[in-house]
Amino acid sequence: MINNQRLINEFLELVQIDSPSSKEGKIAEVLVEKLKEIGLEVVIDGAGVKAGGETGNVIATLKGNREGKTLLFTSHMDTVSPGIGVKPIIDEANGIIKSDGTTVLGSDDKAGIAAILEALRTVKENDIQHADIQVVFSIWEEGGLYGAKYLDYSKVNADYAFVLDSGGAPGEIIIQAPAQDAIKVKIIGKPAHAGLEPENGVSSVMVAARAIENMNLLRIDEETTANIGIINGGIATNIVMPELEIAAEARSLSEEKLDAQTNHMVDVFKKAAKEFGAKIEIETTRAYAPFNISEDDEIVVLAKKAFANMNIEGHTTSTGGGSDTNILNKNGIKAVNLGIGMKNAHTLEEYIAIKDIENSAKMVTELIKEA
Repeated sequence: MINNQRLINEFLELVQIDSPSSKEGKIAEVLVEKLKEIGLEVVIDGAGVKAGGETGNVIATLKGNREGKTLLFTSHMDTVSPGIGVKPIIDEANGIIKSDGTTVLGSDDKAGIAAILEALRTVKENDIQHADIQVVFSIWEEGGLYGAKYLDYSKVNADYAFVLDSGGAPGEIIIQAPAQDAIKVKIIGKPAHAGLEPENGVSSVMVAARAIENMNLLRIDEETTANIGIINGGIATNIVMPELEIAAEARSLSEEKLDAQTNHMVDVFKKAAKEFGAKIEIETTRAYAPFNISEDDEIVVLAKKAFANMNIEGHTTSTGGGSDTNILNKNGIKAVNLGIGMKNAHTLEEYIAIKDIENSAKMVTELIKEA
């Protein structure tokens, strides 16, 4: 029932619409018109104003013609850099779509958007009986999950949500993901001439080095990770570095372990600053909460039934990354993240198998039928 050629053509169209994070205005306009043409009621919420972007989330509803669970399908509109001027290439020999190598492809997450649109058309064109269906195309997922955080939840009344935003092939059901803490550190030392009187200075980079040397980082245990991601500082080589800023993170499937890791990192920074006589400013923020859905939960059973209809074995797994799924669960909408097959996301080597795009659209259609 899926119109494969239409689906692929639409995916190619979508990836060529520039939509870096916070600048999703153009693609939002296109998607609003597409959803209205299919027959959905569409609104744009105020998330863009709150986040500081061009547009809000696109929220759409297709009224049902039978009783059943209301399902929400969501994918994000933004792409990572470099994502301007995408030129998709169909590699027929390998059955994939890739970029020309100068940008990302944008299958993360426009493959999800294309799959949702094609499934909705299939439902309408084939008069498939369905309960209420809702769609959210979110803004600024990359680097902040701002669309989901600022989503107008008064306009969403779904029983279950399916987020199409994972790199596994259709059949993958992510039921567990970690919480994350963002850690910002500013070390304030004392400048001095590095050649004439370096002993009169306090080197902020030496404070950072001592702290990092004594810090537990990278893989902490099977549930917990931590990383120093960005270090900025310095004026000139002949000045003892007076200030330095660090951006770090910690993640864990266990909030108790996350608290312990974050506290450890903060304590080590403070101890190093005290040792060298530097001042230190530290800000920690819980970027998102974890989620953990039971293997036998109804949403998982529903997903596995849909995959069984496609002769695909549904399987559950966990991830070390965050997504809109974390935020939806935190806001009371039970959600899982589904694999749609994009590979090497966030790189110039990103690609997606045409078969996975097609199966993703079939997946959404079968979920609607099974609800």
